[in-house]
Amino acid sequence: MMQYWLDHSNEGTIQEMMLDSEAETLSEDEQAEILGLLPSLDGLRVLELGAGIGRFTGAIADTAEHVTAVDFMEKFLLENKAKNGTRTNVKFEQADVTNLSYPNNSFHLVFSNWLFMYLAEDELKALADKILCWLRPGGYLFFRESCFQQSGNAERDFNPTIYRTPADYNHIMEEASDELEVPGGERHGFDLVMSKSVQVYVEMRNNRYQLCWLMQKTCRKANNGSMQKFLDTRQYHRNSILRYERVFGRGFISSGGIESTKEILSQLNLQPGERVLDVGCGIGGGDFYMAKTFGVDVLGIDLSSNMVEIALERSREENTPRVQFEVCDATKREFREGMFDVIYSRDTILHISDKLALLQKFHKWLKPGGRILITDYCCGDRPWSDGFSTYVKERGYALCTVSAYGKTLQDAGFSEVQATDLTSKFVKCLHKELACVETIREGFVKDFSQAGYDEIVNVWRQKAERCAAGEQKWGMLLGTKPTLNNNQTI
Repeated sequence: MMQYWLDHSNEGTIQEMMLDSEAETLSEDEQAEILGLLPSLDGLRVLELGAGIGRFTGAIADTAEHVTAVDFMEKFLLENKAKNGTRTNVKFEQADVTNLSYPNNSFHLVFSNWLFMYLAEDELKALADKILCWLRPGGYLFFRESCFQQSGNAERDFNPTIYRTPADYNHIMEEASDELEVPGGERHGFDLVMSKSVQVYVEMRNNRYQLCWLMQKTCRKANNGSMQKFLDTRQYHRNSILRYERVFGRGFISSGGIESTKEILSQLNLQPGERVLDVGCGIGGGDFYMAKTFGVDVLGIDLSSNMVEIALERSREENTPRVQFEVCDATKREFREGMFDVIYSRDTILHISDKLALLQKFHKWLKPGGRILITDYCCGDRPWSDGFSTYVKERGYALCTVSAYGKTLQDAGFSEVQATDLTSKFVKCLHKELACVETIREGFVKDFSQAGYDEIVNVWRQKAERCAAGEQKWGMLLGTKPTLNNNQTI
């Protein structure tokens, strides 16, 4: 690795640092985008790993209380010092990051831009554990990496870079632990705030595989992982997603597939150029359809990294630049006020217990006059049967009645609220999908196994039975963010 960077640090230029002859063109817009994804830096103590020639050091130091800038290569660090050495709140350190040591709780933010892909898996796992220790509780880790393929166009005689998948990074960070028990038998771990493609590379290079992550140090019960881990390892592991897709149709993992999507979207009167946020986008079928049919720009977000990884794979086939994807926790993510014309969500918010808080965020993110459309699993009145209670608990669902859901939408500030019980339509979809999967049984079993086929059939039949018993419901919620005559939001 030392030799690799000696070959690419002779002049200490930005072209060498980014391994790209067009680095100056890319850098300015890219820097602004990356910095815009960080939490507020005001008064923070920041550790910058792989600081290089200081592309980000000065900008971070403009706001942060302190920056420790670390890099492996002397030439790069000297260039950084030449740019930022007069700043009294910056400390420079030449070191191999695998050998770093700092006291626990030293920093509010650890920032890394193109570093982890140069570390072997055991080195990265050890560093992730250390970063958890160095961060204060509630602190953040931001990192950006090249996934699947290289980004720059510089010629390389040899290339020791490890081009991991996004799921690889998610797994490594999910398993990180500071091994410091805190009161209540809890430990610290990383919770995902967001992961997304760097938009500058999408627009200028058609490269969706420059990805960045924002993660937060949080407490969790011993032996319990995050909701993302639950989704990716249990409910939505890759094989499970592909089985669902086989039932619902290419690109879809929600009830009714493309047919129900067309019918439901007809309620929104989408207009060309509008910006749509799809919360719980799955593998992107609805987003591709919206962009191609209505000419809207869609940001699809999902907490399951497996979902978004498949959506990114599908995006290469669909070739729709109007659609972008992001792995994030909608309860932690922040978008600017009035950013979207429409918020759309299919069978996702059932995982969220504090629906009011999330719907209030949606209200904030919408423009005045913006629309919201949600379909979701709901429930009948209590008391529930033991079987239904167990089902809800095992799935991690937080269900309410359709009417209560509509009331929550109103409480969040939406007007013109419609709360419609679509359970009968849901049951028709279930029976239609059961008939469909029967016709493709041979191919399904060949691709996924007999056990996989039996599971799908049993799950669908159980849903129909719960609906017939009046315990499981399917609701559609519509609402509008109101405006006053002077265009001020109510």
